[in-house]
Amino acid sequence: MSVPARAAHAPSYYAATRNATPLRPALVGDVHADVCIIGAGFTGISAALTLAEAGIRAVVLEAKQIGWGASGRNGGQIVNGYSRDLGVIEARYGAAAAKALGAMAMEGGDIIRDRVAKYAIQCDLVPGGYFAALTEKQMRELEHQKRVWERHGYTSLEMVGRQASQDIARTRIYCGGMIDHRAGHLHPLNLVLGEAAAAESLGAVIHEDSPVSGISDDGSLVTVTTDRGRVTAHSVLVCGNAYLGDAVPQLTNKIMPVSTQVVATAPLDPALLDKLLTKNYCVEDCNYILDYYRRTADHRLLFGGGIVYGGTDPASIEGKIRPHLDRTFPELRGVKLDFAWSGNFALTMTRVPHVGRLSANVLFSHGDSGHGVTTTHLLGRLLGEAVQGRMARFDTFAGLPYHPFPGGRTFRVPLTVLGAWWYGLRDRLAL
Repeated sequence: MSVPARAAHAPSYYAATRNATPLRPALVGDVHADVCIIGAGFTGISAALTLAEAGIRAVVLEAKQIGWGASGRNGGQIVNGYSRDLGVIEARYGAAAAKALGAMAMEGGDIIRDRVAKYAIQCDLVPGGYFAALTEKQMRELEHQKRVWERHGYTSLEMVGRQASQDIARTRIYCGGMIDHRAGHLHPLNLVLGEAAAAESLGAVIHEDSPVSGISDDGSLVTVTTDRGRVTAHSVLVCGNAYLGDAVPQLTNKIMPVSTQVVATAPLDPALLDKLLTKNYCVEDCNYILDYYRRTADHRLLFGGGIVYGGTDPASIEGKIRPHLDRTFPELRGVKLDFAWSGNFALTMTRVPHVGRLSANVLFSHGDSGHGVTTTHLLGRLLGEAVQGRMARFDTFAGLPYHPFPGGRTFRVPLTVLGAWWYGLRDRLAL
């Protein structure tokens, strides 16, 4: 049998600077495991490490390579909370749901920091994040958000005005913002590779180049099939997110893939970066379609933004991002861009993760809606807890009502684009 060439990572800064790691062999033949995990991104690897630490053997099946999808392509920002603020969650789902989700809202970042320290993962972890306001309306929204978070016991947030904002991001476009001292930034591909190695050191097995073609559940055991092998397990965790494809048809239409674009400049004079990003925080603005950026360990500016609903790439990534980069930092106009790439995240209609069961033995989590770095780590842990019979926290998310995109698979993109256009107009008009 001829074996196709293994899919390479996207041409990103992260792929070019990742730590050395072996290729894991594809699954061949029949194997047995306590748990089979589909997807070796943050969610799947977080679940695998949670289980391995508890002495439960997991086999992870990855269609491409570890971190090949959004986990290895994102902005590398530790942004706490969810894609919808706790105030929105309370208004939509009630005080009890907001209290339960609020109690877990910072846990994803804590998991990352704990694992980086425990397993000595080299991923350029730097503390501090900044939400930048472009309008007074956005400042008021940040102040409200700070009050809501403080009601849930979080005191790591600090409002700053225009002058102090200049000491964080030296640009004329912000009128102030909010620091999150428990946020931060890192090299996400190196993080997931380090977590994968930690899980393997405790007994987990990871097979790359092993796309799943089907799942069969007889009520007691579940069989997961690839083109060259099968895994029989007591439980299956589906963690494919935006790159699951049609491997699990029941989930294909539950989320919408959305692409976001990122560029990385050539190495810059460290003194210039010290001037532009004095405190070395990661930054994201408060627009509906936001810009986000940070400094890298080798003195580049990594700048992302823009979205394409449906998960396709724009005609020119540089053409889409450079105007935003130039507007934010005119000093960098014309700077050479060494890397430009795109990646998909999974969006839900509610912008809250979609978590649940396909059967008693098959659980899933997807749809982190742009807050995946932290939320995936939390939900991977919750999947691992659920396999061990500790269902309460998993059920908190699973119990939230799911709402499909209007128009189904055919019309979800144009209708969502229309909604995004409206919110983008509101940003431009400061409404």
